[in-house]
Amino acid sequence: MASIYLDYNASTPVDPAVAAAMRPFLEDHFGNPSSGHWAASGASAALERARSQVADLLGAESDEIVFTSGGSEANNLALKGVAWALKDKGNHIITSAVEHPAIVGPCRFLEQQGFAVTIVPVDRVGRIDPDDVARAITPRTILISIMHANNEVGTVQPIAEVSRIARAHGVLLHTDAAQSVGKIATDVNALGVDLLTIAGHKVYAPKGVGALYVRGGTPLEPLIHGAGHEGGRRAGTESALLAVGLGTACMLARSLAPMQQVRALRDRFWQKLQDAFGNRIVLNGHPEQRLPNTLNVSFLGRVGAEVLARLDGVAASTGSACHTGHVELSPVLRAMQVAPEVGMGAIRFSLGRGTTNGEVDSVVARLANLLAPA
Repeated sequence: MASIYLDYNASTPVDPAVAAAMRPFLEDHFGNPSSGHWAASGASAALERARSQVADLLGAESDEIVFTSGGSEANNLALKGVAWALKDKGNHIITSAVEHPAIVGPCRFLEQQGFAVTIVPVDRVGRIDPDDVARAITPRTILISIMHANNEVGTVQPIAEVSRIARAHGVLLHTDAAQSVGKIATDVNALGVDLLTIAGHKVYAPKGVGALYVRGGTPLEPLIHGAGHEGGRRAGTESALLAVGLGTACMLARSLAPMQQVRALRDRFWQKLQDAFGNRIVLNGHPEQRLPNTLNVSFLGRVGAEVLARLDGVAASTGSACHTGHVELSPVLRAMQVAPEVGMGAIRFSLGRGTTNGEVDSVVARLANLLAPA
């Protein structure tokens, strides 16, 4: 059977326009962007043009964009950079129970360094209550980090509401927008954030590149020390090649029209699954406040990992893992208090620009045949 890719939340293909923009930098413009001679001018100009393209997508200024090696580094820079820069002011960080490991890991590290971390819960559809954030703030709170949209179930968080709370208390706000950039609006001023993370390979750019938006005046201690690259916030010779890829991807992402088509296809997919399985399938995540491409469903009485293993040629992800016969739910589904007998059947289908009606119809047909009642 034809291979079908429905795992765009894990990684997107490189857009052809992105690849075309990067290609000249594999052979030409090889100079160090920080050098002052003729061989550097092409790379330097391309680097700054890419920085402007990222900034334009976010409604930011060019000098507020720091290129990184990806979303994980950007998250680490945001959390550790603020924590170390403001350690004399406070040592308390607030985050949520459904964050990506690239947030969970740095928080655990900072706890080992003497910082305190409060984890606010989510409801049954994966959303935090901003009032929980307000109640968690103390005089020692220096940073709140809440993801914009969840990678597993797609639920979008009320970041603008959290921002109003953070500003009222003089606390910085970071959001991991790796999943939301290019899918929904991510204007940093509308969201009211001080820091925002982008991952290239979630927005049709290559792996190995990302960016951190840092609002002007936000204190940040670098993770990587050395020369004064990236405005002194991230040492290391910049890659014009990768920056051009991310910049072009962000330029393409300014139009959300393709996501409206993806949303319609996602909703059609869900309707067809309901028609095929009725009360044997349930939706995980918020029914409306959700990424337009994400469909996380549980097949009741089944184990998601086993279903995927038998679904030849279909690339998707599961919310459960099997270990010696024991099914373990993902931390996200556990935080949402999804019942084990429901969560064990979870599969995340994430669509993208390249997904077709025919592919959706084929997956539904394969699932209906595979999971037909005995």
